[in-house]
Amino acid sequence: MAAGVIAPAIAAFAQPAFAADAHALPGASMSLWWALPFAGLLLSIATGPLLFHHVWEHHYGKIATLWAALVIVPLALAFGAPSATEAVLHALLTEYMSFIILLFALFTISGGILVAGNIHGTPLVNAGLLLIGALLASVIGTTGASMILIRPVIRANDARPFNAHVVVFFIFLVSNIGGSLTPLGDPPLFVGFLRGVDFFWTTTNLWRETLFTGGAVLAIFLVIDIMLHRREAGAPKIKDPTPDSKVRLRGLPNLPLLAGVIGAILLSATWKPGVSLAIHGVNLELQNLVRDAVILALAFVSLAVSRKEYREANGFNWGPIAEVAKLFAGIFICIVPVVAILRAGHDGALAPLVALVTSAQGTPNDLAYFWLTGALSSFLDNAPTYLVFFELAGGDPRHLMTEFASTLAAISAGAVFMGANTYIGNAPNFMVYAIARQRGVTMPGFFGYMMWSGLVLIPTFLVAGWLFFG
Repeated sequence: MAAGVIAPAIAAFAQPAFAADAHALPGASMSLWWALPFAGLLLSIATGPLLFHHVWEHHYGKIATLWAALVIVPLALAFGAPSATEAVLHALLTEYMSFIILLFALFTISGGILVAGNIHGTPLVNAGLLLIGALLASVIGTTGASMILIRPVIRANDARPFNAHVVVFFIFLVSNIGGSLTPLGDPPLFVGFLRGVDFFWTTTNLWRETLFTGGAVLAIFLVIDIMLHRREAGAPKIKDPTPDSKVRLRGLPNLPLLAGVIGAILLSATWKPGVSLAIHGVNLELQNLVRDAVILALAFVSLAVSRKEYREANGFNWGPIAEVAKLFAGIFICIVPVVAILRAGHDGALAPLVALVTSAQGTPNDLAYFWLTGALSSFLDNAPTYLVFFELAGGDPRHLMTEFASTLAAISAGAVFMGANTYIGNAPNFMVYAIARQRGVTMPGFFGYMMWSGLVLIPTFLVAGWLFFG
């Protein structure tokens, strides 16, 4: 397989190293063969847990490494080791490192916060829990908010015969839509922040879209939950396995640590000392190194101050973050040649995609950006999907935040909102699904879940797209 991919890549696309400016990759001369490892890795991520679960569970790191190797080796052979090294290191050191450090910290710190006790899951209580979770998602991330609140939500509804829909809407609102207002909320927005998008840009430019979409989905949930709650009145009573008790928040020392993470990110966005460290041609700015060091230190402080029983009650383990770390290392490497091709615009091999999101007048088609980003984010991971369309729109954060602000808003909304369309659209989705099944909730299967999203989310997105990007 490796030879079958490497040989055509080299034979058809090898160019002298001097074809690039310095060590930049010549995207205009690169074929779509270079996108094959990226597509292969994303397809593996989408189908692996569903089609060959046990193989994937034990070997996903090796699979990601194989796809990454199918990028690195051909790049080195075709364009020279210096160009390949600089391109890959730039992706890993300037984007992946900060990305995974933030996810690790939010995962670790939120894992030490326990919502103990139980309340009864009436429609109003459930709607309140979903609203709180959606608001928290932009502060501590969709992963953090999901991990903190999913177990209390399941406990609140474990005596109800109809409770799977509560978890489905939890995924819609807490694991996805709610994370759209800051770079902390969802991985694609943090990727945008690392690319130069201001921290509060999404807050000021996406609040209307988020308020409408989140509000509409929450209202639909309330109607459905009221109807099912009334149906349950005549059903046989189920003994509550977790009787109501006073709700308490445990692990409070982790709250200032979360504030510290936010402070470190804001500091890196405002403090520009103009000092950088060069590693093989890649410049690492001091403010970003300090930010990552502080965030990493806060995560280790959380491990030291959090009580072990709180993490055990949360079902905390390192498996999910280890999987994300390995897979995203492969993703950030495999996307390197794709980004180079996209930067070539109409001169690159992805010119048809450029034309698809460009109007006849040559301006960006925001509605196309919204739906194409969203459609791919439904089945592929939304962070690399965001990055692809970010580059497709020009890749210049200054222009995208100003004259093309509506285009960046469309890309951001599509990536974050439509990650809810399937179980595999966003990392927390499958984690929440797995926890719910472990706790005895009869969750719908892959296509059953898509029936929910098709009936609830797609009509909402159609209206939102028409209102804001049409």
